[in-house]
Amino acid sequence: MATDYDEPRVRPEDQPANESLEAIQAQRSATTQTALIDVEDGETAEGIDLPGADLSHEELLIQVIPEQEDEFTCMSCFLVHHRSQLAREKNGDKYCTECEG
Repeated sequence: MATDYDEPRVRPEDQPANESLEAIQAQRSATTQTALIDVEDGETAEGIDLPGADLSHEELLIQVIPEQEDEFTCMSCFLVHHRSQLAREKNGDKYCTECEG
């Protein structure tokens, strides 16, 4: 059977048509569930990053290794690849086999 999506929807009997926005939001907030994070007993809260958390006091300790003689940086994806993945070189710009596909 085909459904006419332009047809007005019929409200259920238990939901009045003139319900206010505040009442709808209050009903939804009362029925919504909060998300739970499964954390091992031995773990601490330090390992959990919350969205929007202020991480300005954190410091990353990463050793940056310069590009080696047998590597190049693709000018399309800007990733460092081994010379064996060099597909094309044009005007000094190098492109990898993945970008040239």
